[in-house]
Amino acid sequence: MAKFSFFSSSSPKYIPSSPSSFTSFPASPLNQNFTQAMMEETVETAESVIRKWDPNTPSFTKIVSLFNHSRKEAKEFIRCVRDLRRAMHFLVSQDSQSPKLALAQNLMQIAMARLEKEFFQILSSNRDKLDPESVSGQSSISSNSEFEDVMGSDDDDESDNEMRKAGESITQVEKASVVVMSDLKAIAESMISCGYGKECVKIYKRIRKSIVDGGLSLLGIEIYKGSRFHRIDWVTLEHMIKNWIKAAKIGIATLFRGEKLLCDHVFSASNSTRESCFYEIANEAAINLFKFPEFVAKEKKSHERIFPLMDLQAAISDLWQDIEMIFYCDAVAGVKSQALTSLQKLKVSIHSALTDFESTIQKDTTKALTPGGGIHKLTRSTMNFISSLSKYSGVLSEIFADHPLPRNTRLLESYVRTPISEDEQHNHALSVHFAWLILVLLCKLDTKAEHYKDVSLSYLFLANNLQLIIETVRSTHLRNLLGDDWLNKHEDKLGAYAGNYEIAAWSNVFMSLPEEPTDLSPEEAKIYFRRFHTAFEEAYMKQSSRVVPNAKLRDELKVSIAKKLVPEYREFYRKYLPMLGQERNIEILVRFKPDNLENYISDLFHGTPIHASSSFSSSSSSSSWKSLGCVSG
Repeated sequence: MAKFSFFSSSSPKYIPSSPSSFTSFPASPLNQNFTQAMMEETVETAESVIRKWDPNTPSFTKIVSLFNHSRKEAKEFIRCVRDLRRAMHFLVSQDSQSPKLALAQNLMQIAMARLEKEFFQILSSNRDKLDPESVSGQSSISSNSEFEDVMGSDDDDESDNEMRKAGESITQVEKASVVVMSDLKAIAESMISCGYGKECVKIYKRIRKSIVDGGLSLLGIEIYKGSRFHRIDWVTLEHMIKNWIKAAKIGIATLFRGEKLLCDHVFSASNSTRESCFYEIANEAAINLFKFPEFVAKEKKSHERIFPLMDLQAAISDLWQDIEMIFYCDAVAGVKSQALTSLQKLKVSIHSALTDFESTIQKDTTKALTPGGGIHKLTRSTMNFISSLSKYSGVLSEIFADHPLPRNTRLLESYVRTPISEDEQHNHALSVHFAWLILVLLCKLDTKAEHYKDVSLSYLFLANNLQLIIETVRSTHLRNLLGDDWLNKHEDKLGAYAGNYEIAAWSNVFMSLPEEPTDLSPEEAKIYFRRFHTAFEEAYMKQSSRVVPNAKLRDELKVSIAKKLVPEYREFYRKYLPMLGQERNIEILVRFKPDNLENYISDLFHGTPIHASSSFSSSSSSSSWKSLGCVSG
């Protein structure tokens, strides 16, 4: 097929396709002569219309654009081209040397030059009406009869009638967009049917590719090269990831989707043409777009960088339905392949980062003891990280499905809720992984607790850290993943730690009073008073430096200690103090009243140590302890 351009002064002759495509006529001489006369008349009619828009004839109108000037004349022009093509098919089948056929060929070349120019002008001057956002809002334009090609019909209604056809529910911009798209479709179908498809497609590809490339550039998408990523610092790369996610959502859902819809509409008459067009316009840019996540995934893997990686994977997963819908044909299958490669690379990188995170917990060698048995920084950082991970359950469930724990998880599974529904079954592997990560932390905390020389401090340390773990699970998405069974079992464990702390820290005080009610002599009573006061002072001075950051746990420990200690001492105090009424320096012998004990206990676990030189002669200034339910003296 010969090519031409409306920028060229010379034009090739139109050679019609096989006459078999033209409707056959009856073979009788009368009908044949009648049809020949009709076809020649068609050529003459077409000549008057086409030459009006030929710049080389005196009748040429000075109007720049046929389609902008009069839609009625534009439709008439398209119809004349269609009729001219039919006439040429007939004439070539009758007499290939016919002067009328030569005239028709010349007219067809003039018409194609005009339509090529119109096609270029419409594409160039209506970018605002063909922007991807306007086009992508018309997803049914190719199939909805309401948007049938107005140019290809025999209806002579004016432009306002065509706009009515576009539908009252769409905006004025979208209405204008529908009309422009219909014009392009009519021209494309006319040129392709007349054998000038290559010229039409060439213009379309050049203009629309520049729009797609320019749109991505405005979104901050550049040509990505793997070698450059090794030189980018993480802060800059993280910023690029955030920008890419925003750009990809717009690029896929609006830019590429709109371009696909426009291409499908304009070239709806030819599957191969529209696939080829879309390939030339979008393939290179879309593959480059999805190379970015792959390059990011290849960078150094550490758990600190896992969240931007999961954001990337979530973004591609969210766009996957659009990706499959837009890039479904074989010509652009490479785009889906690149997006899938990026997803797989991201999954591997994220799993590697999770492995690094687990290893970081296990290899933590911090030997510095947390003052007062407080919360270790490893507990805070690990639980902050794990709670943040739980927000990405959708991403992680896919990864854990591909990378199950290589351990016997029967013990872990007993800690998490048994799945009932299909969705719960899907999340069960995720729950087991989170349970495992927390178990790794708990085992590490057990090791760190052994570094305390004071057993009571070890138990308090374990209680404090487990309390933080439980509260983090309870207040985040982890609760949905691990379930109430996990919480209940670990709360029981917390209670055991707290009970062991009380025994180790306060048992000497509890045992300093008589175990059973008995009658004591004054001397025996004095011995018990001294023994109790000494045991309480020693325990209090040691425990005053202990810290319990969680208010609920702190109050529960105070109440528990007081309930075990104060009532017993109150009864002993009430029974034997009168017996010692004649003793000199009784305030030295009996230094604590029952109410004093409550006040002292109420000041515990704030990490404010009392030294041996401190006086125990005055009661604590705290008065809030009585509100906790202890018996007052």
